[in-house]
Amino acid sequence: MRFRDANPDDFPAILELNRASVHFLSPLDAGRLARLHREAAYSRILDIDGRIAAFLIAFRESADYDSPNYLWFAGRYGRFLYIDRIVVREEDRGKGIADAFYRDLFSFAERAGIEVVTCEVDISPPNPVSLRFHRNRGFVELGSQWIGGGKKRVLLMEKRISPG
Repeated sequence: MRFRDANPDDFPAILELNRASVHFLSPLDAGRLARLHREAAYSRILDIDGRIAAFLIAFRESADYDSPNYLWFAGRYGRFLYIDRIVVREEDRGKGIADAFYRDLFSFAERAGIEVVTCEVDISPPNPVSLRFHRNRGFVELGSQWIGGGKKRVLLMEKRISPG
């Protein structure tokens, strides 16, 4: 099991993981993923025996990104790291992979001198597993907004960290 930076050879597996969890995420195609990857400050995968088991994409405040959730944070913070999406392959869930990914991401943020890590969690339709996961890791709620033409409501959250 090892984390590494994602590269274009990983895109088919990342797209497949995203498709499997699209009910919690925005859809991706190859062109959109390539653009997100170029803009991302953190775009990593977890490789288990040559198989991509998970990925995480996060953006700094300077990204050219049109997500309404990212823009919500960009309008409030001068410096931040925004977790856009994390997906763990269904058969690998419950093994501590997401927790390990977040520890790696927090270490990245500390090294970069970033004090605020942000994300959103679906609350309508609800994603109670994700909400519990984020609360247990110290994320606090800041507000909420409706997105997707009023089809989805998200809870906007932050975690303050001490940069190294």
